Amino acid sequence: MEKYVLYFKEIDKTHLPFVGGKGANLGEMTKTGIPVPQGFCVTTLAYRKFIETSQEMEELFNRLDRVSPDSLEEIRELGQRIRKHLQSISMPDDIQSAILQAWERTGDGKSYAVRSSATAEDLPTASFAGQQETYLNVRGQEQLLHAIQRCWTSLFTDRAISYRAKNGFDHRSVFLSVVVQEMVFPEVSGIMFTADPISGNRKIISINASFGLGEALVSGLVSPDLYQVRSGEIIKKQIARKKIAIYPVPEGGTITKNIPAEKQEAQALSDRKILQLAKIGQKIEEHYRSEQDIEWCLVDGKFYIVQSRPITSLYPVPHITDDKLHVFFSFGHQQMMTAAMKPLAISFWRTMMPFGKKGSVRSESHAFLEAGGRLFIDITELLCLKPVRKILPRVLSGIDELIASAISELIERGDIQCKPNKQVKRKVVRTVLPIAKNIIKNLFFRDPSQGIKYVNDFMLRSIKECDSFVNGVFGAERIKRIQESLGNLLLSSNALPYPLSGVVAWKLIERLSQKWLGDQQSVHLLNKLKKSLPGNVTTELGLMIGDLADAARPYPQVIDYLQRAKDETFYEGLGRIRGGDAFGRKLVQFMDKYGMRCPGEIDVTNPRWREAPTLLVPSIMSHIRSVAPGEHREKFRRGEREAEQAAKEILSRIGKIRGGYLKKKLMSRLITVFRNGMAMREHPKYIIVQHFDIYKQAILDEGRALVGKGILEHEQDVFYLSLEELLALEENRFSGSIRELVQSRKIKYEQYQKLTPPRVMTSEGEVITGRRRDIESPEGALTGTPVSAGVVEGVARVVLRPEEAKLNPGEILVAPFTDPGWTPLFNSAKGLIMEVGGMMTHGAVVAREYGIPAVVGIDKATEIIKDGDYIRMDGTQGYVQILKGDRGA
Repeated sequence: MEKYVLYFKEIDKTHLPFVGGKGANLGEMTKTGIPVPQGFCVTTLAYRKFIETSQEMEELFNRLDRVSPDSLEEIRELGQRIRKHLQSISMPDDIQSAILQAWERTGDGKSYAVRSSATAEDLPTASFAGQQETYLNVRGQEQLLHAIQRCWTSLFTDRAISYRAKNGFDHRSVFLSVVVQEMVFPEVSGIMFTADPISGNRKIISINASFGLGEALVSGLVSPDLYQVRSGEIIKKQIARKKIAIYPVPEGGTITKNIPAEKQEAQALSDRKILQLAKIGQKIEEHYRSEQDIEWCLVDGKFYIVQSRPITSLYPVPHITDDKLHVFFSFGHQQMMTAAMKPLAISFWRTMMPFGKKGSVRSESHAFLEAGGRLFIDITELLCLKPVRKILPRVLSGIDELIASAISELIERGDIQCKPNKQVKRKVVRTVLPIAKNIIKNLFFRDPSQGIKYVNDFMLRSIKECDSFVNGVFGAERIKRIQESLGNLLLSSNALPYPLSGVVAWKLIERLSQKWLGDQQSVHLLNKLKKSLPGNVTTELGLMIGDLADAARPYPQVIDYLQRAKDETFYEGLGRIRGGDAFGRKLVQFMDKYGMRCPGEIDVTNPRWREAPTLLVPSIMSHIRSVAPGEHREKFRRGEREAEQAAKEILSRIGKIRGGYLKKKLMSRLITVFRNGMAMREHPKYIIVQHFDIYKQAILDEGRALVGKGILEHEQDVFYLSLEELLALEENRFSGSIRELVQSRKIKYEQYQKLTPPRVMTSEGEVITGRRRDIESPEGALTGTPVSAGVVEGVARVVLRPEEAKLNPGEILVAPFTDPGWTPLFNSAKGLIMEVGGMMTHGAVVAREYGIPAVVGIDKATEIIKDGDYIRMDGTQGYVQILKGDRGA
């Protein structure tokens, strides 16, 4: 490829390295028969030769390599210097000659639009929209050459430099082509999205239209008309007042004119033209097989397309095999871990889910689907059952208020039209009935204090059996056994009815207390019942972290070592310092019980504490800074005493009312069931995580064997494969390049990490956000769901990952979410704020046990609240205020 110029009719998607994303798209559309104004591209070869004429660019590129995306002043100074330098260089003669020859052939008397087209632009993963320059109504040789050189220079605008630095693009590897396109003079122009960019609905085409050139719309100078089309029908028309328009002038350039008053509120496109344009949009989307952001214009009654790029802001939709409307809600929001997961973790959960399987127990569920590296639960068939429609939103409200609200909204809209599936109904009954029977037995007949012993005994027996079953064989048979064990894991678990009994007992306690006592004093006492539950594995985990901190306190060398330790040599280095043995013994005890846990533990591929002990260091150090020796244990004992005293006061008050003897006896039973049952809230997940640990070690063992055979490059490459793909590898029936597949999955995983998953979405891509209940809050306050009562003020400590936490005494923890891996930080926190969660999710329950206020479900809390802000949070009403003035005032 040695050409400086390529005409649109010569270009297709394979030319992207030479003409950039915009140029490749224009060539593709030209060849497909889409109406595109003719033109040509000045290739990246011309840009590279132009850059090579500079004696200074190598040193300037070196400076660009070092610049941070946040160093705005440095970017401004450096960008200005590069642009000034490049504008001073003469364009090589052979490049000028090639450009002018193409210009004369296309029509030297015409006007042109000259646009930059970067090689990293208009891609499915990064649009780079608006990063480089556009010049309109360019006429004549001198204007054309000047505009092209200005386009090259625009690769180094402040925003373009910052965008590349922020998104990890090498400044040297992004090249620039320039699109030179015949200028058309439209009566109307605008933008068309082949999916609704607001709701995400892939069935709706959204069109913006205004008079004149589209530049007024793109630059935000005018509010356009909005038209929406679905299935060939206009479903929405929103006519805006269009006060100005931009038009070309004969001598080149553009002019802004006022639109006559009588025309300002006229419909820019007729209904017939709206539907005609929508069909063109559908054709372009079908060609690219992805939703498109399209720039269009209307000239003498004919539509022209001047640009098309993928819409990069849409969240991917779970894949389904029929054309019915499906409803999905986010599993990550329910599990308090919304980060992207690797393919092996996705495969684990899909295999473990007992619903939605059409094959054997080893197959993956069709009710548990992946999108954007996250899992979504397809609840469509459940919503066909009338009882589920009533019960499910109530159940989900304890997980996340906005999820429950969104599901209720969909039910009320009547979008879900289906008949109950008898097989689904039978499976629901077969699943729910045994659990319900066990809950009744736990509530009224079984000894609540024996529940924890029973579940712990079951857990130890199950883990031992799993280890023997999985590790008794190797190769393909071991993968099959992992699939089988996963497929039976939830079906064989006997732990779930116990925490559910605690939930039901609590609902009865609340209802009966309100009925029998009905005052604020009883509410205060009820909150104390939640403190220091006996035998809670997550609470015990937090207490043992406190023990580790206390074991390190007497030894300055241990504290110093922990802050510089490396995972690879952690234990070896610990044994060489004073106090290391004493601390090490405590650490071994901790790892024996909880070493298989970690933050984000539902992703089996995440490093466990046993594998990366340095992950625990921030929690240990925060505890040392903010909690006195032994205070964590004393605080727990104090919580036990407060709960015991609260129970006595509640029972004493009930005993004094009419029928008090029987009511007191019932309440006493419910309190005992609640405290023992809710203590096991984390046991089902703890059991799952321990099984995951066995599976993970076995799969890594297989990974090492595959590396030894030269099939995989690294043992952890198994994390980017599903269980079925691993089995195919083991059985020598995998087709294609496994290394290429792994590499592409790694790239996708990095891209997925940048996405924000919706709580609820449909198979049409529509994101349902839900509405939060109205609460009384001060003006400007951030509102969420109150989950642990109390009002506190303090410094906000924003923590995105617990391994980076540095909590100090009296600080309020602000996090995207929390799971058991975050528990060690709760001893140090004065309050808790989370972006996701509900009354019954991990952070809420633990906050109540620790007696600290908590508000959850505040979208973008970790962005709005800045690290170090002084804030007031109300865990009773559910709001947070960012206070102005001096901290501590």
